Amino acid sequence: MNMKDLTFNPNSLFLYVLCGSVITFVFAQSVFFLVRSCLHAKKIGMKKGMISKTIISTVIFTIAPAFSILLGIITLAKFLGLPLPWIRLSVIGAITYELPAATSTANALGVSLAETITDAKAYSAIAWVMTLGIMPSIIFTPILIKKIQGGVLKIQNKDSKWGDIFMTSLFMGMISSFSGMIFANTRKGKEGFLSICVFAVSAVVMVVCGLLIKKFNQKWLENYAMPFSMIVAMIFAVFASPLFV
Repeated sequence: MNMKDLTFNPNSLFLYVLCGSVITFVFAQSVFFLVRSCLHAKKIGMKKGMISKTIISTVIFTIAPAFSILLGIITLAKFLGLPLPWIRLSVIGAITYELPAATSTANALGVSLAETITDAKAYSAIAWVMTLGIMPSIIFTPILIKKIQGGVLKIQNKDSKWGDIFMTSLFMGMISSFSGMIFANTRKGKEGFLSICVFAVSAVVMVVCGLLIKKFNQKWLENYAMPFSMIVAMIFAVFASPLFV
């Protein structure tokens, strides 16, 4: 058989076993530290009711970011299969990085995101970009975080107003870098304008959530604003996409 006739399966059993092994290891770590924490809590005299309340509140708190992660896995699984997005977003990655890294690489290679990738070279290139791109944050964070935190605290202690402006500027800079990729899609014609419309809808939903939090004291929305904005934007994209074809 000609090697060119062979296709790559991103949902192969090998990848599921590899992914499952890593997820199982991480899950085992979580269970280990949960058991150790409960034992230590009992040792220092914490009541059983307090321990249970802490565990339940922690579980509820983690549900919110889990929605964003689940949506990210579903989005990436469409063209990368399930194992790679599952392992990336379950262990180290974040939707704000993984999706732009994967889509940028796919666009650079001229690979369609509308169907599952069966080209092993394209798949491996995307996996390498996603992996190598996030490595600096793993390597440099332990080395530089103390110095960075010290600088930020110094600014905030000197003038809290300028400290808030500085942190907001950093956040807006990050958002601007992602926005550039969205607006660059206008070169694709109507499909590109759909991306801008979806971006605008998600931004409006986020603003509404922000107003509800600040003006109406709906603090519970702080953890669910991002999932809500993603879900509404995805629903809008489903119904609006026929208009941009």
